[in-house]
Amino acid sequence: MAKKLVIKVTAGADAPERCSQAFTVAAVAVASGVEVSLWLTGESAWFALPGRAAEFELPHAAPLPDLIDAVLAAGSVTLCSQCAARRSITEGDVLEGVRIAGAQLFVAEIMPDGVQALVY
Repeated sequence: MAKKLVIKVTAGADAPERCSQAFTVAAVAVASGVEVSLWLTGESAWFALPGRAAEFELPHAAPLPDLIDAVLAAGSVTLCSQCAARRSITEGDVLEGVRIAGAQLFVAEIMPDGVQALVY
């Protein structure tokens, strides 16, 4: 059975190391051939917008835009619907390939056998 990794990142510029770790693990998993679903929640929601990841800086960390591009190329990126609504972010605002969905889809993704969920 194929393994799937679902990563929920709750941190953004408010907790840069935790944020960077989540995106790094997602990108490394994709590069390793693991099916990855990355969820942007809380302050990481801003990274669903074009140009916002380029504003993120953390010494000795891979550039966030490169990590997001890697995940989008071979995995999925989802923006939490409530988080988007609280920030007035709509489907028309987000990066190409980013979907907006809610907790029902998150739960559906993490419940099957063979799925590992991580929250940062």
